[in-house]
Amino acid sequence: MSPVVLLLDENLSEAVLDSLSVAFPGSVHVREALGIGTEDRAVWDHAKASGLVLVTRDQDFQRMSLLYGAPPRVIWLSGHNLSNARVVDTLRSGRERIMTFLADRELSTKAGQNVLTSPLSPRRPDGP
Repeated sequence: MSPVVLLLDENLSEAVLDSLSVAFPGSVHVREALGIGTEDRAVWDHAKASGLVLVTRDQDFQRMSLLYGAPPRVIWLSGHNLSNARVVDTLRSGRERIMTFLADRELSTKAGQNVLTSPLSPRRPDGP
């Protein structure tokens, strides 16, 4: 399987990229890729066109997955006040679950099932 490249949403700190460079090489931040204040739909379209996995704390992307399906695949880090260290730890420790999620072709084609939520379990449209 090719390396997983993450696109970190604007609501996550750019500072976490260095700590993710081994587990997710080539990952980028929205501000770096698209600039400050980019609209959600433009972020979605960029992730889709570039084959990136969108990592966000924004529930709007979970809603967009219901409307548009995949790609892109989304990792939704729910919860309040997640520190940078917590974000890094969640993604690093969940790498195998992320890889399994991305390899599941059935989920990748169904709207609302292309979202992995922290603590990194697939979110179904009919429940958690």
